[in-house]
Amino acid sequence: MADNARARKLADRIQVVVAETLDRRIKDPRLGFVTITDARVTGDLREATVFYTVYGDDEERAASAAALESAKGVLRSEVGRQTGVRYTPSLTFVPDALPDNARTIDDLLARARARDEQVRESATGADYAGGPDPYRKPGEEFGDDDLGEEEPGGAAGRENGGEGVSRA
Repeated sequence: MADNARARKLADRIQVVVAETLDRRIKDPRLGFVTITDARVTGDLREATVFYTVYGDDEERAASAAALESAKGVLRSEVGRQTGVRYTPSLTFVPDALPDNARTIDDLLARARARDEQVRESATGADYAGGPDPYRKPGEEFGDDDLGEEEPGGAAGRENGGEGVSRA
C-alpha cells in the first residue's frame, strides 16, 4: 500500500499528463472542448479515475466520451512512460458533475435574491408594530404598568425582617 501523499502526487501528475496528451497527440475530431478537472488514484496505485468536463451540448459530451474511451490506450501508455511507476494505473474517465452543481447553486442563489427583493418591497412603507424603537433607553421614566416598581410587602419587606403581606 502506498501512502496518501504519493497517491495525490501521482494523481496530480496523471491529470497533467492526460491534459497535455489530449492537447498535443490526440487528433480525434469527436474530441471537443475537453477540460481535465481532477484525477484520483486508489491507495494501491492500480486504478486512476480522471474527471473531465466538456463545453457544449449533450451530443458533444457523448462524442467526447466516446473519443476518450477510444484514446484510453494511448493515454495510459503515455501516463506510464511519463510517471515511471512500476504498474501503470488503468484509466477510467468520468464526466465531472461540478458544472451541473454550480448551475444548480446559481439557480438557488437567483431564487434567493428574488425572494429577498420581494421581502424588501413588502417592507418599504410598512410600520413598526409598537413603535420605531421598542427598547428602553437609560434614564427614561418607567410607566405605572412596568415591573420596575416594587409591590408593598414584597422583597423589600422581607429584607427588613418582615414576613411580607400575603394576599388571600
